[in-house]
Amino acid sequence: MTASDIPLTTGQTDQGGEGQRFMGLTLYDALVGWDLSSATKPSVLIPALATSWKVDANDQTKWTFVLRDGVKFHDGSEFDAEAVVWNFDKLLKQDSPQFDPRQSAQGRSRIPSVASYRVVDPKTVEITTKSPDATLPYQLAWILFSSPANWEAQGKSWDAVAQKPSGTGPWKLEHGFRPRERAELTPNKDYWDATRVPKLESLVLIPLPEPNARVAALRSGQVDWIEAPAPDAVPSLQAAGFDIVTNSYPHNWTWHLSRVEGSPWNDIRVRKAANLAVDREGMKSLLGNLMIPAEGFFPPGHPWFGNPSFKLAYDPEAAKKLMTDAGYGPDKRLHTKTVISPSGSGQMLPLPMNELIQQNLADIFIDVEFEVADWNTVINIWRAGAKDPTAKGADAVNYSYFIQDPFSGLIRQVECDLAPPNGTNWGYYCDKEMDALLSQVRTTFDPDEQVKVLQKVHEKYVDDALFLMVAHDVNPRAMSPKVKGFVQAQNWFQDFSPITMA
Repeated sequence: MTASDIPLTTGQTDQGGEGQRFMGLTLYDALVGWDLSSATKPSVLIPALATSWKVDANDQTKWTFVLRDGVKFHDGSEFDAEAVVWNFDKLLKQDSPQFDPRQSAQGRSRIPSVASYRVVDPKTVEITTKSPDATLPYQLAWILFSSPANWEAQGKSWDAVAQKPSGTGPWKLEHGFRPRERAELTPNKDYWDATRVPKLESLVLIPLPEPNARVAALRSGQVDWIEAPAPDAVPSLQAAGFDIVTNSYPHNWTWHLSRVEGSPWNDIRVRKAANLAVDREGMKSLLGNLMIPAEGFFPPGHPWFGNPSFKLAYDPEAAKKLMTDAGYGPDKRLHTKTVISPSGSGQMLPLPMNELIQQNLADIFIDVEFEVADWNTVINIWRAGAKDPTAKGADAVNYSYFIQDPFSGLIRQVECDLAPPNGTNWGYYCDKEMDALLSQVRTTFDPDEQVKVLQKVHEKYVDDALFLMVAHDVNPRAMSPKVKGFVQAQNWFQDFSPITMA
């Protein structure tokens, strides 16, 4: 893994999307899942622990979820509606005995629409949202369910549960767990979906944040698979017989810009200038062609892309003119600070990428200082917001976004009410026109009509240059030719169940 530590094992994982990929959707399930079976078509939502869900036609704040029969946690206890409510309480109800601040920090911001929830019967749960919200199923795809009985058995201690977790997922963690070193997952032979019972004897996770260290581990046979190989190592890995797997997937690599008072990014001329100053094709060469140059917050060709009028191009002269119009120049340079990480989930190769941006922006009178922190710390800074002391006065944070649903892809970054601590609008951006569009997204339950609104949202993202939009990852992975059966889905997450070793 590119993470520097084993992700949190108790249910809601840390370490960003990588934590959810390797320690979330392996040990645990959500009510709503993703179809990860195809490399050739975009993933869609599918039933998981809930077999069906529907919104009340007379009250669109009320949703009914019908739970799957016969599902058991790894400890043998039954998954039912009481377990669903118990798990929501562990994230949202601070006075509940099982409330866990660490899991809450990871999960609460994923479900800001949830107002209340209740047991209807042992196999039915009703969830009420604060207002009508068609994106609720996407939000719930992040929320994972731990065993209440196991928490009791472990002395009501989440620290103890971390050593002996119990979910409903296709993998178990029963031994071989050493923080910062390794975790060994083994198959759940009684998994409720027989088609996804793992075929491997074990799946061992090793955190190696440095890309060359990952390549060395693969070459030496220490591991059979690595995330994000160093681009300059890819040709020699291929020549040595290793497989390089890539695919387009819903991801972007951005600088999330602060809009608090005094931020230089409050000037649209500066935001547009920065977007015109980045040599994305040069960065693509730097990365061995393992990226898609950004033309917006979403990749070109995405159904939500729309038709923005501002075109992201490499045009330093136009960028300089915008900067001089904004009052800057060779004798009056703009100084700004950006939080970056040396590695992490979806961060690609952030150090050389950010150094190239630093050089590009210096050419248009913007001097960038970096505040470097490990990925998990950057996530905490991002959650805390630009006004928090942990940001150390930074005007931007380099962040890779999971953009495969309307909420995670667009809403949570820019809605006024989702500024910290209520959500992850890190930069405190607030615009009435944007909020009106986001409200329309939430209240448009017809998928085709919702796409039209999402296009308008994305057009505003680009035309107002709300982010420094740089790249889209192609999710490169390098693996031994002995690894068989892996299907790289067009998704941030992946299914490890079909893999075998020759």
